[in-house]
Amino acid sequence: MKNSNQPALSIRGAELSFGDKTLWRDLDLEVAPGELIAVIGSNGSGKSSLLKAILGQERLTRGQIKVAGHSVRRGSRDIGYIPQQRPAEGQVPIRGRELLKLGLEGHKFGLALPNHKNSQRIDEVLTRMGASDYQNQPISSLSGGQVQRLRVGQAVIGRPALLLADEPLTALDLNQQQVVCELIDQERRANQMAVLFVTHDVNPILDIVDRVLYLANGKFKIGSPDEVLRSEVLSELYGTQVDVLRNQGRIVVVGTQDHAHHPDEEWI
Repeated sequence: MKNSNQPALSIRGAELSFGDKTLWRDLDLEVAPGELIAVIGSNGSGKSSLLKAILGQERLTRGQIKVAGHSVRRGSRDIGYIPQQRPAEGQVPIRGRELLKLGLEGHKFGLALPNHKNSQRIDEVLTRMGASDYQNQPISSLSGGQVQRLRVGQAVIGRPALLLADEPLTALDLNQQQVVCELIDQERRANQMAVLFVTHDVNPILDIVDRVLYLANGKFKIGSPDEVLRSEVLSELYGTQVDVLRNQGRIVVVGTQDHAHHPDEEWI
């Protein structure tokens, strides 16, 4: 049950280390119901690891995390999750409607009995996602944008207090990105659902993001996009000169370099 008087997510004094590598430490973050936080930073900075810690899949080195007032645990019904798309997932023999049904009943053991209330909820979410026309098609036959509509529906169908979205725009064209962003924004406003939105490119969500959590070199900054996405702030995080340029409403960072995936100029 949601309680608007308490944060959807509360992280206190959190640290996550693996051996001698610390991804981040002394992380304090409180996310209000309905708030959308963009989580950005270079590869290896701990963005996805943060989501795993919230999901109870990674144990913090120190500190605590609470979701809707409860300590984190695996399989929490307070959390909706959109995982990164993987090429293999399109081969899973499951239909769109069944995917949403898993979002409602996947936590239950044994054979689920027919449930009229759940069926109505699935119909409602399929309509909201604009996915009714292909609900009975195998997801292996759908486009990336269609699959992401269903993934958003699966994540929000249980009306969670918190939605974790891990790179939900990857491999989507600009139109599909806009659709997915609008769907997530509509759901969070309609249900006062907090959102942590992990992304390499903040530009598609600049109009809907409330705050940015930027992770780099074991450090972090939290604030509005205008407060965080500034040359002096990112230069301090990276320990080297970083220039933040704005062009026609978009933001580009010049000077960061992730040798695995990022060029010297990076749209964020």
